[in-house]
Amino acid sequence: MKKLNPLYVLFVVFVLTTSCQKMEKADLIVKNARIYTVDAGFSVQSSFAVKDGRFIEVGKNEEIEQRYHAGKVIDMEGKPVYPGFIDGHCHFYHYGVNKMRYADLTGTSSFEEILNILQKHHKNNPAEWLLGRGWDQNEWPVKDFPTNRELNKQYPNTPVVLTRVDGHAVVANEEAIARAELAESDIPKDEAIYNDGKLTGVFLEGTADRLRDQIPAPQRAEKEEALLTAQNDCFSVGLTSVVDAGLEKPVIDVIDSLQKGGDLKMRMDVMLTPNEENIEAYVKKGHYKTTRLHIHSIKLYADGALGSRGACLLEPYEDDPDNYGLLVNKPDFYCDMFELAYNNNYQVNTHAIGDSAVRFLLNEYSQYLKPDNDRRWRIEHAQIVHPEDFDKFGKYNIIPSMQATHATSDMGWAPARIGQKRMQGAYALKELMKQNGWLVNGTDFPIEGINPVYTFYTSVVRKNLQGHPEDGFQMENALSRKNALRSITLWAAKGSFEEKEKGSIEPGKKADFVVLDRDIMKVNEERIPGTEVLQTFSGGAKVYEK
Repeated sequence: MKKLNPLYVLFVVFVLTTSCQKMEKADLIVKNARIYTVDAGFSVQSSFAVKDGRFIEVGKNEEIEQRYHAGKVIDMEGKPVYPGFIDGHCHFYHYGVNKMRYADLTGTSSFEEILNILQKHHKNNPAEWLLGRGWDQNEWPVKDFPTNRELNKQYPNTPVVLTRVDGHAVVANEEAIARAELAESDIPKDEAIYNDGKLTGVFLEGTADRLRDQIPAPQRAEKEEALLTAQNDCFSVGLTSVVDAGLEKPVIDVIDSLQKGGDLKMRMDVMLTPNEENIEAYVKKGHYKTTRLHIHSIKLYADGALGSRGACLLEPYEDDPDNYGLLVNKPDFYCDMFELAYNNNYQVNTHAIGDSAVRFLLNEYSQYLKPDNDRRWRIEHAQIVHPEDFDKFGKYNIIPSMQATHATSDMGWAPARIGQKRMQGAYALKELMKQNGWLVNGTDFPIEGINPVYTFYTSVVRKNLQGHPEDGFQMENALSRKNALRSITLWAAKGSFEEKEKGSIEPGKKADFVVLDRDIMKVNEERIPGTEVLQTFSGGAKVYEK
């Protein structure tokens, strides 16, 4: 073997050392990927570098390789990479609590099936209260609301509260009603369901809340477990940020503590429930922001849900001609809240599903919002909009916060509830997007499933997971694939004033990204729902791997 000249060896070492010194150091390099940046030009790149939890450069493989060296390099071998998905409206904390405490009643086909599930749940999870969530009478052969008759027989001494899928109605047994000290004379007529003039045990809105308020609150350890359970499930479907639609200070304190301790890595934008404690602790003191927590908005409710006929309509329900739904608070309450928010530079995010509730908010918001404002006050859900009201969203820069999967969940029964004429302004994703050029998309989980890929699929294809209807549901309101992706990344970040920090793969932004097993921007539509997350990264650190 020929002996190398020592001078030559020194020269090679000098060249390599000098070369590395000229290159910038990164913590992570991703290469050979198909990266959907979701930048202004919607460019597709092949590589990026990450340092200190942020993207520092995005480009072609050779560009990144020539400028950076890193201790960790991931060869994606052509796999698609997207910005970390963002759920623009969900109930993250309560999703975790539900998994721990509640019998899962989603997908049940009768009240008899619910009773069987409750028996097993109560046996396996003995507790003072028997709780369940997810029932939907619209999916049953007989679509009438249930009664508490069988619950009273089977659980005479155990309080039972079963929350409807939309969270706006419950069925409770007599023991639960007694513990809440609910006298019939104290129950607003439009917050209870009657049968032959007698209470059935089904209650809506404020009365439903009074019943749920009696359920013992989780202790701190249970709150922590709920949050970490929700985080694990969200990371597994590619969510790196969530907007939790309404929490109180005791829960927010636990979130903040877990995040600062490093256990809760989920980025969270939290809307405040407008109670006195939250107002004093946050609203009157300005915005609260850390690296993972952002508090700058108030969550209000204008009406109930369509499925329980609590959505407030301009004309009565097609299948209940004496019922217009209900506005859940007096107008003065909303005026006080809007004034408070406006004066303290807080965003207002109000739940409104019926066309009357939507119109009420548009008109009331417009008393505070000037054209071309950047307050980004939102209407959450905006499921039914009167044709004359669409342009008010754009005129006053009012942002629709939608949940695409609500359309395909409701399409089987909604036309009978509101009639075909009103359906023309219902679940109008594209029409509402056009008003400002963008919108926020989410799931409202646990009301819908947590998977953002289903949100993308339903936005584009307008079918349920079984592929129905064959030609799509009201396809005039489908989004393009680009806009559907924007709605669960950059636009969802923009809905929380965080578009300069996350939502796209660009230099300076937080290095949140997700790797999928197929390219949802290109595969045939029927293959989109089967998409699986291979890896999820938050701040450049891997938080999930299949």
